[in-house]
Amino acid sequence: MVVATQSLEELCINSIRFLAIDAVEKAKSGHPGLPMGAAPMAFVLWDKFMRYNPKNPKWLNRDRFVLSAGHGCMLHYALLHLTGYNSVSIDDIKQFRQWGSKTPGHPENHITEGIEVTTGPLGQGIANGVGLAVAEAHLAATFNKPDCQLIDQYTYVILGDGCNMEGISGEACSLAGHWGLGKLIALYDDNHISIDGSTDIAFTEDVSKRFEAYGWHVQHVENGNTDLDSIAKAIEAAKAVTDKPSLIKVTTTIGYGSPNKANSHDVHGAALGADEVKATREHLGWEYAPFDLPADALAHFRKAVDRGASYEAEWNELFAQYKTKYPEDAALLERMISGKLPDGWDKALPTYTPESKKDATRNQSGATLNAIAGVLPELIGGSADLAPSNKTLLKGLGDFQKGQYENRNVRFGVREHGMGAICNGMALHGSGLIPYGATFLVFTDYMRNAIRISALAEAGVIWVMTHDSVALGEDGPTHQPVEHIASLRLIPNLIVIRPADGNETSGAYKVAVENRHRPTLLALSRQGLPNLAGSSIDAVAKGAYIVSDCDGNPDIILIGTGSEVELCLNAAEVLTGEGKKVRVVSMPTWELFEEQDAAYKESVLPKAVKKRLAVEAGTSFGWCRYVGDEGASVSIDTFGASAPGGVVLKEFGYTVENVVAKAKEVLG
Repeated sequence: MVVATQSLEELCINSIRFLAIDAVEKAKSGHPGLPMGAAPMAFVLWDKFMRYNPKNPKWLNRDRFVLSAGHGCMLHYALLHLTGYNSVSIDDIKQFRQWGSKTPGHPENHITEGIEVTTGPLGQGIANGVGLAVAEAHLAATFNKPDCQLIDQYTYVILGDGCNMEGISGEACSLAGHWGLGKLIALYDDNHISIDGSTDIAFTEDVSKRFEAYGWHVQHVENGNTDLDSIAKAIEAAKAVTDKPSLIKVTTTIGYGSPNKANSHDVHGAALGADEVKATREHLGWEYAPFDLPADALAHFRKAVDRGASYEAEWNELFAQYKTKYPEDAALLERMISGKLPDGWDKALPTYTPESKKDATRNQSGATLNAIAGVLPELIGGSADLAPSNKTLLKGLGDFQKGQYENRNVRFGVREHGMGAICNGMALHGSGLIPYGATFLVFTDYMRNAIRISALAEAGVIWVMTHDSVALGEDGPTHQPVEHIASLRLIPNLIVIRPADGNETSGAYKVAVENRHRPTLLALSRQGLPNLAGSSIDAVAKGAYIVSDCDGNPDIILIGTGSEVELCLNAAEVLTGEGKKVRVVSMPTWELFEEQDAAYKESVLPKAVKKRLAVEAGTSFGWCRYVGDEGASVSIDTFGASAPGGVVLKEFGYTVENVVAKAKEVLG
């Protein structure tokens, strides 16, 4: 074999391939097939089109790249290393999939600089890409001026067959077409292989026609293995179409270069094995030892460092001019990028007294959103076709639509999962946007993975969930969440808040807005609730607090969340009248209570008081943590029922009489 016969482009492409092959082989784990097949399109994209600065991965006007087929992440890690990102050294490549490494088995944005979003669950990445493109379009419409195109970046995505099979991609890409996101360009790695084998066993639709129906500009590169010129021309053509997102179907061979495993599922999700690695080196004329790179290829890739510095310097000069001409807009953008909130923003939060009218917390949520939208221009979001029920419409701020990207009400349609991933992309754009997404609490089932990824990726999305219990009534058990709050509490890094009244609703938004690297989920009532005498905006951040107390040590502690706090207070009055000492604790969020110091937790729930009763219109699961062996809960461990909300609550025991009776049972 004579390596010198390889062109510089071939050396570069094979450098990507063999970094992936060698890393997977060393780890004895991974997915080498996609990087081997997709290396040509990735090289063309990163070498000829993408604008990025390896020495400043957070430069605002960089093009965003998403590897939606996240199992092939060695493609991305190889590109980061080759182009000079400090975040991925050759030692990091060698530590692929090992404990504590910066090259985990699927890309994680908070682990590795240069990774924009956390991908892995198929379809999430392309949907995140839609969110990134929404953020770009909104920022450009908000800040660009006729004489200064300050925001001007593309979002590029590589997705695979699996991404196109998952329903979330259809939801998000349908929206992208509707919105006409012309700066979103997706390259579809059309290799016809999934883990089970040929995609012919389950996936024979015409993907190109589907995307055309979505309103995308579609092209097909028939030879993605070696026809670099056609790949480049397709990307150029995609950039020229400004009123539609673009899909470039690039037909490739998975595991390209492997003599015995290419074009088979054997190369999809397992190391090639020593013999096949050797055969692949011989087949591709690669005489370099594992993790060694040809100097010419590395030097060519590293031109990205100077190129990126130049791109950013040009943009910084443009921004300096912008600051001179448009100082207020520039100051706002700088504040948003920094993640700093306006001084005193929380003074806009509505406050309530017991004399304030009884209202549903979903209505109070709507009032809060509109109040803070005026002081937080970075707030943007919407509902999955439930805005009138979720109360999430920002009044007077218009709908985000094609040609109206400056507006802040995002109409997601009946697409919960797509909405979730799009919001994640918006949050992770790096421009300081605060996105919110809304639906009924029961439909978190449709978008649970996106909520989980928001927590894993440290994306500060606000999830606004209404109709939080069986109290929603007549729609019945298909719409009545019972187990949902408990299951959502299981997600690490997710703050779940079930506010009891208006003050706690405002407090929930204070927590949500201030947590920019942690998502918050609000569970809001449909039925009207009174505003409680002891409720507090600031106390929500403590997770739990005493809303009503007794003299001396209590005989029993009643713990309520959401609408059931009122019930606990009314039951406490009865018990107090019968000579019992009762403390009532509102616990809007378990997560934040667990993060308080031991002294505070003891002050609210003293260990010496073992008689406790939790009251929540949902499953009993998990409440043993707070009520212990001598306590109990008023809970629902079956599905709900169809009837007026008040009737359903009564039949399931959510009455003062039943809470009093249960408390007496606990007291013995």
